Amino acid sequence: MQNYLVIASLGQNQSGIVDQFSKAIRDCGCNIADSRMTVLGGEFAIILMVSGTWDAIAKIEDMVPRLEERLNLRITARRTEPPKLEATFLPYAVDVVSMDHPGIVNDIAHFFASRNINIQDMYTNSYHAEHTGTPMFSLHMTINIPSSQSIAALRGEFMELCDHLNLDAIIEPVK
Repeated sequence: MQNYLVIASLGQNQSGIVDQFSKAIRDCGCNIADSRMTVLGGEFAIILMVSGTWDAIAKIEDMVPRLEERLNLRITARRTEPPKLEATFLPYAVDVVSMDHPGIVNDIAHFFASRNINIQDMYTNSYHAEHTGTPMFSLHMTINIPSSQSIAALRGEFMELCDHLNLDAIIEPVK
């Protein structure tokens, strides 16, 4: 039986972190089942879910303090269950681009939360438009829409919100 551990880590960006982190996981007999890694400013952030036998997971849990010291990272680990696949949800992708201003993430998150739609995954990025230098914002998320919900009505309401907030957006099935 597989056991699962979610590991979150944050620390100063440095070369070789992923190599050393993944080697430690492999050496404990575990597998990286899902992961997100990024550099934000000068910081490296990683969140991943590893799978393995109960004793392999225990080895990783025991190794966390040594990894923190060796890699100069702050690491948190927590046991979890595998994701439960529910056939009653439809995965949809949401993409938004606009001029950057405070509150975009909250406005979109509130829209979906008020309709009991779970955000499965999200990433955002701020950048400057190539020719004008205008501060821009992009968002990509995967949401799980209950199959009982009207996609056409949801899409219409979402596009109305985006028009009101001056956001360029699209919502489409995950392919």
